[in-house]
Amino acid sequence: MKLVRYGSPGSEKPGLIDFSGKIRSLEGHVDDIDGQALSPSGLGKLSEIDYKSLPLIPSGTRLGCPVANVGKLLCVGLNYTDHALESGQPIPEEPVLFMKSTTAICGPEDDVIMPKDSVKTDWEVELGIVIGTRASYVDKESALDHVAGYCLVNDVSERAFQLEGTGQWVKGKSADTFAPIGPWVATKDEITNPSDLDLWLEVNNHPYQKGNTRTMIFDIATIVSYISRHTTLMPGDIIPTGTPPGVGLGQKPPVYLKAGDVMRLGVEGLGVQRQRVLAWPGDR
Repeated sequence: MKLVRYGSPGSEKPGLIDFSGKIRSLEGHVDDIDGQALSPSGLGKLSEIDYKSLPLIPSGTRLGCPVANVGKLLCVGLNYTDHALESGQPIPEEPVLFMKSTTAICGPEDDVIMPKDSVKTDWEVELGIVIGTRASYVDKESALDHVAGYCLVNDVSERAFQLEGTGQWVKGKSADTFAPIGPWVATKDEITNPSDLDLWLEVNNHPYQKGNTRTMIFDIATIVSYISRHTTLMPGDIIPTGTPPGVGLGQKPPVYLKAGDVMRLGVEGLGVQRQRVLAWPGDR
């Protein structure tokens, strides 16, 4: 299944993408696409629905983040060797973890607003893991049993905030609109080999990022198992898993986003995002 949430910001309703690519409403079948709906029992109930009986939603309807009430947005940094090198960072010997505020979450085609005083806003296409079952101290062999599905994430980053001064990653990652997610959550039956998915990103039609998840340093099972040793993962949590090379920071010379730019990005099987970049409201 490809699960979505559609409608205006703050008033999204649950839905799915049918086999023809159209949005259908799940109202009356589930309250929202949240941790309960993403649990094994919740997904089991949704899979039994005759999707052809569901009402069609008009084409062009806004899609929001496909997961409601995300508890944690817990990210893996420097998870591609080439990206670590282009960032001037050592190859990590274990996963690098950081939090991204859930207030950064927005829809896959919502505008990205550069924060006040931003000078180095950057892009990062990533595969996101969506948790479906509580995970605490799980081993690698059973880690995928706790995954509900996968989604596309743009881990937008302000590099000056992230790496300069006190160098705290969370403040360079957590501005409002810095976590476009979606368009959908694809359940595990849709994405049978998450360790072999193409990723790409372009800005103003210029290609910058092109990679494949098979070059990740730490694979999906390792990431889930490792994180579960340090914090309990809950249904509805999302784990962006790192980005391939080609970010603005790694260009020679570096290239950063400016007002009016348009980002397009995608992960194989997980759809495409498009965001227009806006200046901080006080600067427009």
